[in-house]
Amino acid sequence: MREQPAAERVRNYDEVPYGYSPREAILEAERCLMCKKPKCIAGCPVEIDIPGFIQFIADNDFKGGITLLKEKNILPAICGRVCPQEEQCEKVCVVGVKNEPVAIGRLERFLADWEAEQGEAELPPKPKSTGKKIVIVGAGPAGITAAADLVRLGHKVDMFEALHEPGGVLVYGIPEFRLPKAIVFREINYLERLGVRIFMDHVIGMIKSIDELLGEYDAVFLGTGAGLPWFLNVPGENLNGIYSANEYLTRANLMKAYLFPKYKTPIIKGKVVVTVGGGNVAMDCARTALRLGAEQSIILYRRSRLEMPARDEEIHHAEEEGVNFRLLSTPAAFLGDERNWLREVECIRMELGEPDDSGRRRPVPIPDANYIMPIDVAIIAIGNSPNPLIPNTTPDLETGKWGNIVTDPETGKTSMPGVFAGGDVATGAATVILAMGAGKVAARNIHEYVMEKD
Repeated sequence: MREQPAAERVRNYDEVPYGYSPREAILEAERCLMCKKPKCIAGCPVEIDIPGFIQFIADNDFKGGITLLKEKNILPAICGRVCPQEEQCEKVCVVGVKNEPVAIGRLERFLADWEAEQGEAELPPKPKSTGKKIVIVGAGPAGITAAADLVRLGHKVDMFEALHEPGGVLVYGIPEFRLPKAIVFREINYLERLGVRIFMDHVIGMIKSIDELLGEYDAVFLGTGAGLPWFLNVPGENLNGIYSANEYLTRANLMKAYLFPKYKTPIIKGKVVVTVGGGNVAMDCARTALRLGAEQSIILYRRSRLEMPARDEEIHHAEEEGVNFRLLSTPAAFLGDERNWLREVECIRMELGEPDDSGRRRPVPIPDANYIMPIDVAIIAIGNSPNPLIPNTTPDLETGKWGNIVTDPETGKTSMPGVFAGGDVATGAATVILAMGAGKVAARNIHEYVMEKD
């Protein structure tokens, strides 16, 4: 797919890939073999009829393609941009055995963008009301998907969001250059047109408890994500100039710090910015730092390139843009000046030992190989846990070791009757598409639960 040259895009926040033209999309769709037993459908967490919508593209019937696609996925413009298709549907594509797999995600994006160019998206026929009321807590990918499926089944659906904008990680976490916010709000608008009511600035666990919601609604779905950042717990981590990835990206994305002074959100830009971590969030932080004016943006990762959990595309884009990768290194301490501002990081050199529980080789410190590097901003991007507010105010809700809400993955049911959960709040930080898949699973079982209640 054609994209902005690296030298240009590091000076703007415009989306990096340009997207397919209709002719390019048709040519790509014609590569699909239309397998009789398509493995790609089984590889999709939201069960999209992939050969079906690709055939529509090949036949130049884009309206038919987007109609079929949205039967299963309400967020195709988003999934086509940020989902790791290379680890899911494209990974099992038969064409990929000897050649590049069919670009399923890019074709999905094409259809969604084509629909947007035609004007306001058509709504499906309005279903007959069931008289049941369901509340969704959290307007992120899991909650949006559950809400869309439930309202299309005829239920009345209300959604409570703690932040001042809906979208969850789609608006506070993923940068504009990877996922333009206008696309997110377009999909949210479609959800509202379906009949879902969304209430912002509503922090459930403070203004209302889960027990109170159960008194007002027939069922509750919790899709509150994983917004509690992890830290390294090394000396100096509380110095000025050190951010969690959550705070850094929330300031830059949701609160528009990159448009300062039009938006008054402060953010420390820094000349030498270090991001600790090797996932997609770390790539987002390192690439954002460049766009905010960093002279050097450095990734510190304690394993090798092979073990990095970030998508290959994100690593490739970061490298193209000039991010410096310091692999097999991790901070031992942050060092500051007399005013408690970050000035240096002491790093431990690592080597890889035997595999750990994740299957990746465990990083082992090399004795007497520490080094010091001058920096003025550090971003810790090593993971997140669910916020403890709802579990702490809901004693009957069972939680796991890392604060996640325990659910039955086959149904989304929690330990409380009538309460379902899915996405990062249940699994810990994962992908948008897995959260959406959990939302679909929960919606099916919520529908069954409320219809059987009487």
